[in-house]
Amino acid sequence: MNSIRIFIVDDHHVVRMGLQSMLRHQHDIQVVGTAASGAEALEALVDLEVDVLLTDLRMPGMGGDDLLLETRKLKPQLRSVVLTNYHSDEDVFKAIKAGAMAFVLKTATMAEVLDAIRSVHAGKRWIPAHIADQLAQRLARNPISARENEVLQLLARGLRNREIGEKLFISENTVRNHVISLLEKLGTTHRTEGIAIALQQGLVRIED
Repeated sequence: MNSIRIFIVDDHHVVRMGLQSMLRHQHDIQVVGTAASGAEALEALVDLEVDVLLTDLRMPGMGGDDLLLETRKLKPQLRSVVLTNYHSDEDVFKAIKAGAMAFVLKTATMAEVLDAIRSVHAGKRWIPAHIADQLAQRLARNPISARENEVLQLLARGLRNREIGEKLFISENTVRNHVISLLEKLGTTHRTEGIAIALQQGLVRIED
């Protein structure tokens, strides 16, 4: 039986080495390469035969979801597993939308990681029930528009309507209407609670 050829992408050296050590003892899996960033991975993947991409989600520069989108253009047959610490509604949604066939938390057992890899290689999705439930909830919500997202990011930074309008070159009244729409979609009428909900759902992030 041919080995499943794996390429690992994670910005933490210890994680890459740990995954390599774990996977090399599997008779049906071969690690053919690793990368510390999305850009490094894309460069290496051009000349490699890879069956499954195992990638982190949040990395400096190109994130895992952007990497998945680019690899779909480069190697349409390549199947992908996301292995991450982050699992907000938006993280899950973006990863699956970008093409991930499995979403695995770094708290998973070795058996679960291996099951995800083998399932994806066989053409099956591997998504834990609680992650699938998050995805369903995210899909059920009204989507936030690009302009509303811009307003939300500035709200989260503590800017007032007038300041947001100045930055986006729109009127204060237009900002107010966007805020009302945003809060309705987030299921609240209070800005502070809305920002807290947005953080929980991964719509905005506090910089590390």
